[in-house]
Amino acid sequence: MWRSGFHPAGQVLSSAIAAIDLALWDIKGKALGVPVYQLLGGKVRERVASYCHIGGDTEEALLADARAKVAAGWRYLRWSSDPHPGGLYEPAKTVSRCIEGFGRLRAEVGPDVELCFDAHTRMSLPDAVRLCRGVEPFRPLFVEDPLRSENPESYRRLRDQSPVPIAAGEQYGTKWQFRALIEEELIDYARIDLCIAGGFTESRKIAGWCETHFIEVAVHNPIGPVSTAACLHFNTATSNVLVQELPRRPDEIMADVVTSSHRWDDGWLVPSDAPGLGVDVDWEGLQRYPFVHENLPLFHRQDGSLTNW
Repeated sequence: MWRSGFHPAGQVLSSAIAAIDLALWDIKGKALGVPVYQLLGGKVRERVASYCHIGGDTEEALLADARAKVAAGWRYLRWSSDPHPGGLYEPAKTVSRCIEGFGRLRAEVGPDVELCFDAHTRMSLPDAVRLCRGVEPFRPLFVEDPLRSENPESYRRLRDQSPVPIAAGEQYGTKWQFRALIEEELIDYARIDLCIAGGFTESRKIAGWCETHFIEVAVHNPIGPVSTAACLHFNTATSNVLVQELPRRPDEIMADVVTSSHRWDDGWLVPSDAPGLGVDVDWEGLQRYPFVHENLPLFHRQDGSLTNW
């Protein structure tokens, strides 16, 4: 599938390849009666650290959500540079607000909770530099996607101006797109998305490449229970993994039609020894969730121009 077309596979085709690749590994694991992580070489860890998303319409709501998540057992928290109501996103004001919020979050949760900040590719280079320098005293685990992904070489200029750890890569569909970030060590954490980057087969190549440059993997996983299971198997069998994104635990999304044998325990994802991916689907029940088209939000500045989502 990679080589049969004249045009190189972009993210759309690589996502289709990923779906087939994940399914084939699941089929093989179930046929042999072993979990996918055994097919990938076996466990290198017993459990995988996970991080949740926190948010709120106000800073007080954000802090309250952080307190509740820490009390529930989470030790890694991720938050984002959300726009003002109505989709208004003024980068300069947002950076100032995020720096202040980061300081309050750190004071709220203490030194032992890891904080990840997702800029969601919304910032220009000067804004990204100001953000990274501003949050440096609060010891972020990483700042994610501060710049758009089309030109990875721009990360070189950011790297030269800030020591804050950088995470990127969730929008990339092939190992070639990761090349500059890895080879020039422009990131500290690779945000590989198994559902975009060709599934297990391609993602393992990317992770191995990262290992030779001391870059750890923090998988991008906002999609659903099948992706969560696939990422868990990948992370269980991959040595240079830091943390798994987990906005919803295995039993919190479509649990009536997708049954997962994996469990979340006090901030950790614990893989089962069920064969394949360890998930079962009620295909008839899945009809209760028909496809519904949704439009992504549009953000704008005060002058009416559109800006990055």
